[in-house]
Amino acid sequence: MEEENMNVPLLEKKQYYKDCPGCKVEEAKELNHGVSIINLLIIWMVVLCATLPAASLFPFLYFMVRDFNVAKEEADISYYAGYVGSAYMFGRALTSVLWGMISDRYGRKPVIIMGVITVIVLNTLFGLSTSFWMAIITRFLLGGLNGILGPVKAYATELFREEHQAIGLSTVSAAWGIGLIIGPALGGYLAQPAEKYPQIFSKGSFCDKFPYFLPCFIISGFAFAVAIACIWIPETLHNHRGSNESRDDAEAIENGSVVKEKSVQKNENLFMNWPLMSSIIAYCVFSLHDVAYQEIFSLWTVSPRRLGGLNFTTDDVGNILSISGLALVIYQLFIYPSVEKACGPIAFARITGIFSIPLLQSYPFIALLSGTALYAVISIASVFKNVMSVTITTGLFLIQNRVVEQHQRGAANGISMTGMSLFKAIGPAAGGTILTWSQKRMNASLLPGTQMVFFFLNLVEALGIILMFKPFLGEKKKTNSDTLH
Repeated sequence: MEEENMNVPLLEKKQYYKDCPGCKVEEAKELNHGVSIINLLIIWMVVLCATLPAASLFPFLYFMVRDFNVAKEEADISYYAGYVGSAYMFGRALTSVLWGMISDRYGRKPVIIMGVITVIVLNTLFGLSTSFWMAIITRFLLGGLNGILGPVKAYATELFREEHQAIGLSTVSAAWGIGLIIGPALGGYLAQPAEKYPQIFSKGSFCDKFPYFLPCFIISGFAFAVAIACIWIPETLHNHRGSNESRDDAEAIENGSVVKEKSVQKNENLFMNWPLMSSIIAYCVFSLHDVAYQEIFSLWTVSPRRLGGLNFTTDDVGNILSISGLALVIYQLFIYPSVEKACGPIAFARITGIFSIPLLQSYPFIALLSGTALYAVISIASVFKNVMSVTITTGLFLIQNRVVEQHQRGAANGISMTGMSLFKAIGPAAGGTILTWSQKRMNASLLPGTQMVFFFLNLVEALGIILMFKPFLGEKKKTNSDTLH
């Protein structure tokens, strides 16, 4: 056997097409075995651009809805706020598959640029909302026309060498997690500036008339800078002048010699790909949990003590989320890659999911603290919760992008985004409704007050953990990738 292997010639060099943008990326990866910092920055800025407008409204949404005067009593504000939060996800659910298919046909880059332009325009209009329905409509259109997140996961897979795909996709999930933290921090610090910074923004000024415009404007300004930068990002989709061939020539060893085979693209029915669909189902459940948690956390922390909340200001919430954001960056850069290699992304995700259940159920008891102790403990709890969420989603991202070929990767991520968006559309409305209900039963004998809302969150979390265990999560498709434990 050893003699036969010695007679096998070295593998022939891969063929690259001269005018194919995807081949240029592949050739660059072949020459550079390290991790490109520039490519990591590209993923960071694009994902942040998509995430910041999705999350920035959470700290001020309670006050924005209150100012619209649609709620008849204070406890109903969370109910109406949930619908504003859901509008974005519902819009995204309707168009994610379409954007994924467009990215498979015309490229990742044009879809990314279109999504960034959408953020610039519609996020600014949301900050100028003067009524409940204007807020609903602008959020719905922002979600429907912003098709970034599905294609960018395919983009992150294609931009890095196979051994670095875990870093690329962990960058997507970490940047998403950071956006879910920086966005609310911006919303918390910059909303209602005439009240917080009267020395800069005077009464009767533009920012006083539109108290929620400033954080939206800052995010739109960042999106404008990203749109300019995206002109120079590489395209990863292969274009072989109408050829039906895949990007690589398949190589097989037959009778001791290397045989070159042309592998033809096959349009597999993605809905019959069980590893893909099972991972999407688990991802949808965790997405429902994450967005409901974000909505509930922001509303719970600013709710009054008599309703089981922490009575924090938007500045307090911004500080806590900023601490979580810094911790998430450190975790993603220095801790996650090494632990993922040792345990495997899915095994690591299962472990963190299990530990997050008792952590979350402790939140109502943390609310019994006060002063510095309360601030410190809730900050630590928030750090661990966000780190655990990123760990879980990264493992599921890896499966979803490794079990499909490139020419279907955009569509696969589009299906994932559609399912995730539908579940996330349910999340804010359901979270706001359950929080309102729980705050009206403060003296109940079974799980009184906010203990009930965190119990419901843990039920969803438990379902997601179950779905990550075999036989629910399908076998991984045969690839050269590292084993997903």
